[in-house]
Amino acid sequence: MMDAEMLLVFITCAIILISQSLFLFINARKHGHNYWLWGILGLIQAPMPTLFYLLFARKLWRSNKKK
Repeated sequence: MMDAEMLLVFITCAIILISQSLFLFINARKHGHNYWLWGILGLIQAPMPTLFYLLFARKLWRSNKKK
């Protein structure tokens, strides 16, 4: 029973990390950031690379008054 639970947890974590990495890679490439860096960072852990990308690379915390 424990092996099946561990396999489910491993598969879930892998899906989360791969989907996060793909999102960061594609979004960073579209917006002209260092997309390989963000894609690799997305494979390491979740959700901190996504939060750092949105806060510091995309600067979503700034208001969009210039547009």
